[in-house]
Amino acid sequence: MRSSQRPPDAGASHPHAETGAADSRTRIPVVVHAPDPISRAGVRGLVARQPVIDLLDDVPAGPGTVAVLVSETPDESTLSRLRQLVRGDGARAVLVVGTIREAELLDVIECGVGAIVWRHEANAHRLVQAVLAASRGDGDLPADLLGRLITQVGSLQRTAAGHSGVPLSGLVPREVDVLRLVAEGLDTGEIASKLSYSERTVKNVMHGLTTRLHLRNRAHAVAYALREGYI
Repeated sequence: MRSSQRPPDAGASHPHAETGAADSRTRIPVVVHAPDPISRAGVRGLVARQPVIDLLDDVPAGPGTVAVLVSETPDESTLSRLRQLVRGDGARAVLVVGTIREAELLDVIECGVGAIVWRHEANAHRLVQAVLAASRGDGDLPADLLGRLITQVGSLQRTAAGHSGVPLSGLVPREVDVLRLVAEGLDTGEIASKLSYSERTVKNVMHGLTTRLHLRNRAHAVAYALREGYI
């Protein structure tokens, strides 16, 4: 980490400092949760002066807020906290984590987490990238985690019973095409270009399927499509 990314305490107390013409209404409200004060101060220091972030201090997460939760591993306490933040408080969630075992990965996604950052990669740029993705409802998983997710859900799908036909609330071909490209890591603009759609069409497709199937974000939608054998 460069020392320039670690502002003094005064910067953390005044999140609007040195942001130029950035308007708080166009910035993303962010709260940081961590099990220890050093981890919390470290993450806050990295994002405090980022122009797109409005760092909040000791306030409850709520709709429109991105909660950055730091944990060494997603144990039951962490999963419970994530469920409360996403389902109870209506926040978007970014998980900064040291390790994730195979058995925990789907649990994390199904809690509603769309963005995951490895602790050893958690610099200012990577955290801002994850916060932006979470605020849009996009998925942002490290490449190795996405590969593990695909492998794990594919294995579950192959061994699960009762998958002889298409689910009644299944996906239409256009939705499958979009989700396949989401699973490959493409963003909205790249998907639109690849499928010769407008970006608005891609967003409408994602909104329609996540709403209809009660999915929380893009990562959850990919997990669903993999579990059901669509991709």
